Amino acid sequence: MSNQSKFWYFEEVDLYEVLCPHKMAGAMETHTFAHYKKDEYIYFPEDASNYVYLIAGGRIKIGNYTEDGKENIKAILSQGEIFGELALVGEEKRTDFAKSMDDDTSICPMTIGQMQELMLANKQLSLKIYKLIGFRIKKLERRIESLVFKDAKSRIVDFIKDLAHEKGKKVGFETMIKNNYTHQDIAKLTGTSRQTVTTILNELKEQNLINFDRRRILIRNLDTF
Repeated sequence: MSNQSKFWYFEEVDLYEVLCPHKMAGAMETHTFAHYKKDEYIYFPEDASNYVYLIAGGRIKIGNYTEDGKENIKAILSQGEIFGELALVGEEKRTDFAKSMDDDTSICPMTIGQMQELMLANKQLSLKIYKLIGFRIKKLERRIESLVFKDAKSRIVDFIKDLAHEKGKKVGFETMIKNNYTHQDIAKLTGTSRQTVTTILNELKEQNLINFDRRRILIRNLDTF
């Protein structure tokens, strides 16, 4: 397994099950969850970076706004993943917003102190958390390079490939991805339009490179995609 694959595998681990204080003896009575409806904000840019958050249920999008008020989406995260983790490496104020995408979103907030205690007690976990932070930064850098140097089709294909490495499941020679993204979501993550995403996905389907519906994307052969 390559180093990149190892990072992708760790991204897939359900960190909520590993880290949530509610799962720990003695903490269940004092720990509470935060619940959000669709389009509610967990934090805004310039808010103090006091917490790291674990997703117990639902989806969260991370992003910011351009000067003309357009929403720029950097990531869409789901159950088992963490966000707000830059607070662990010195971020004092948020540079992005975090916003719920579902009506039944449930978040486990952890103070920086709580997370640091867990990391001090488990050096292997600490190393993996820092690797995850580094990997997400590199992933964002690759996305910026892609926006500058690649055309729309290449950006969309790269997005699907990355998603396959991150969350795909092998089914024979094919790779199946649970599809939590609308065409508009993919457009925002790839700097394209919804119409462009629809056109390119249909082209890839006609070429028998992928198949897709609202629940999944199936890549025929990831090695040759």
